[in-house]
Amino acid sequence: MPLSEHEQRMLEQMERALYAEDPKFATALEGSGLRTYTRRRVYQAVAGFLVGIALLMAGMVAVLIWLSVVGFLVMLGCAVLAVTGWRKAPKPGEQAGAPGSPAARRQSRPRRSMMDRIEQRWQRRRDEQGGN
Repeated sequence: MPLSEHEQRMLEQMERALYAEDPKFATALEGSGLRTYTRRRVYQAVAGFLVGIALLMAGMVAVLIWLSVVGFLVMLGCAVLAVTGWRKAPKPGEQAGAPGSPAARRQSRPRRSMMDRIEQRWQRRRDEQGGN
């Protein structure tokens, strides 16, 4: 659930106060935890992918179709985890919520549902046609 604008401002104020009070501690907490977590997740996904390959090959050697299918599904799931984990990982030297980062730009935009956008388009068309 995204934070409201007020909550985001309060969080930013708390972060600035933390940096002003103890910059060394704030730098230690900055983004290494998220980067380490995503790196570990990618490594686990790669290991799982290799296990999936082993299951696929074992199923082919033993002529067990179900084992090959399970191996393929494990490979597919781990590939998805690796790719999503890799994309979410912050770049070295980049904070997870830095003002210029893509994640911060996405959060700063108000999130509207598809239905809201459709309703706005419909309303705009009705207004344009009514004005003619």
